[in-house]
Parts: sequence; C-alpha cells; structure tokens
Amino acid sequence: MPTVAAYTATSPTAPLTPGTVERREVGPKDVLIDIAYAGVCHSDIHTVRGDWGEVPYPLTVGHEIAGVVARVGEEVTAHKVGDRVGVGCMVDSCRECANCLAGAEQYCLRGFTDTYNGTDRDGTTTQGGYSTGIVVDEHFVLRIPDTIPFEKAAPLLCAGITTYSPLRNWNAGPGTKVAVVGLGGLGHMAVKIAHALGAEVTVLSQSLKKREDGLRFGADHYHATADPATFEQLAGAFDLIVNTVSAPIDLDAYLNLLALDGTIVSVGAPPEPVSVILFTLFENRRSFAGSKIGGIAQTQEMLDFCAEHGIAPEVEVIAADAVNDAWERVLASDVRYRFVIDTSTLGGS
Repeated sequence: MPTVAAYTATSPTAPLTPGTVERREVGPKDVLIDIAYAGVCHSDIHTVRGDWGEVPYPLTVGHEIAGVVARVGEEVTAHKVGDRVGVGCMVDSCRECANCLAGAEQYCLRGFTDTYNGTDRDGTTTQGGYSTGIVVDEHFVLRIPDTIPFEKAAPLLCAGITTYSPLRNWNAGPGTKVAVVGLGGLGHMAVKIAHALGAEVTVLSQSLKKREDGLRFGADHYHATADPATFEQLAGAFDLIVNTVSAPIDLDAYLNLLALDGTIVSVGAPPEPVSVILFTLFENRRSFAGSKIGGIAQTQEMLDFCAEHGIAPEVEVIAADAVNDAWERVLASDVRYRFVIDTSTLGGS
C-alpha cells in the first residue's frame, strides 16, 4: 500500500510527531488527492485526547482537507486530474438507507465512515488530513470553487458546513433573529453565513474583546454573557440560537432567550453531559436540538454559497511542525479564527 508523510498522534498526551500513514490503492471509483492544506479543528484535539472514546493509536487526524486531484479510478465521472477539491468529516456511508438516499449521509443509519478514527471498507482505521495525500470515494469528494482562496477552503469542510447546516435547516433568513454563542472557529463562520442569509445576527460571547471582529463579520449586535443583564435584556429575543462552544453552558439561561417556537441548536460538543429543566422547554414551546455537519449535496451547496457571497474563514497558515503549539493555542482560545496546516511542510513520503 502507498505511504504518505503525516503528523501522527501516538498517545493521548504525547505531542504529534512526523511519520507516515498507508493509503489504499486507487480503486475504480476512488480519487487520489494531493493535500495542499489541512484545517485544525477542536474535534481533532478531543479525539486524540480520548474525550470522545477510545482511540487506536497511532492516529493521524484532520477532516478539513483541500487539495488537487492527482489520479482517478477508471469509473470516476465527477472529478478529473487537476481539479480543486475538498474532503470533510466523512469518507463513506452505506448509501442505501433512508437517510443516505435523502442526501443526509451524515445520519447514515448504519453509521458513516469518519475521515479519521473510523473503520474503512477494508477494516483498517481511517487516517486524516494532517498528511500529504488521501484516497477517497468520488461521492465524498467536493468541488472547491475557483473564487475561494485555496488556503481558506479547508475549514469550510467542517466549520463551514457545521454552521451552514443548522442555519439552513432552521430557516435563518430575512425576518429572523439569530444568536451565535461564541466567536471562535465555528462561531465566526456562523456569523458570516447568517448575515449572508439575511438574518439579524447577535453574538453572545463571554466578553466584548472580539466585538469589533464580530461586527466586521456581519453581526448586528454583540453582548457579553458574563454580564447578567444580558440575559434579562434579551429574554425571548431570538428565533434561533446556534451554540458553537465546546464547553458546558447554562442551557436553561440560554433557552430563556428564545422567542415562541424558538430553537437552540448545539454544534459544539463538550465532553461533559448537559442538563436542562424541562419546564424551561415548556415555556414558549422552546426546542433544544443538535446538528452535525451536512450531507454531501448540502456541503457542495455551502461551498457554492460561500463562493457566491465572498465568504471565507479567517485563517492563520502554519507549518506542520507548529501544530502542537497551535493545539495549545486552540485550547487557550488564542486563534483568530482557524489554523490551517500547509502540508507542503510535511516533506516527502
């Protein structure tokens, strides 16, 4: 099996180190991608550190992948050599269940195959995008529009679709009031997309230190949640709240900010369980929901929407050997707003 250069985790606590991962041979419907950029997602850190379950080390993470098609299988029709393409959080699903057939492969009833730490078709553990190449079935390869700067394309495959999907599915648009909890890697994309959809957008952040950024990204209002007056002032104000933070929040306090039939959707995933007082849901017929990424068709829709509206994440491009420092900065909320690895710095295989 071919090998490619990679940065690899060997334990929950050890730093990532240079190494290699094996890729399968290109099958009839496969696409070989030379990876140019790989985004750094908080999920990468959660996974490696065992927050979401056991990990079969060594593991290469990364599910925000942008690159160029290097080779295609003989039955591939959707992509050709030289195309600008991307891969997000999944690389396979059954494609036969009701959810897959409805274009919601992320909710495959048999379980989709994660880009990393999943079980591939040959029984091996999938390895992610902190590497120089990957082989993926053509169905799970996305077209990156030419107008999206290549180094900014990768985070759209997770941060972009993770926020676009709930905003679209809960009908954010003109006449709706949307709040975004947190202005990090996910939150800043939620603000940009909600604004482009035509919603009135409010950022709810612990402090006002990123207020200028939030307004620049398209927020109409910005409030500090550390101020108790915020929850009094905004009671019953929002049709939709998108919670992007990966830390526990006082869910009941945020539910009280919802208008009649309003919904709070969590896309951030803290490792700890959350609790809610059911009577809080009863008032105003409120709902609490979750959402994860989007199907392949919706992900392509998101990429095309971002290209049309000039939306791209704010990124800091780093060399591969800076990834451990980048992880520490992510944990310290010291990034504005997404790290992206230049995989040319990984070297040869």
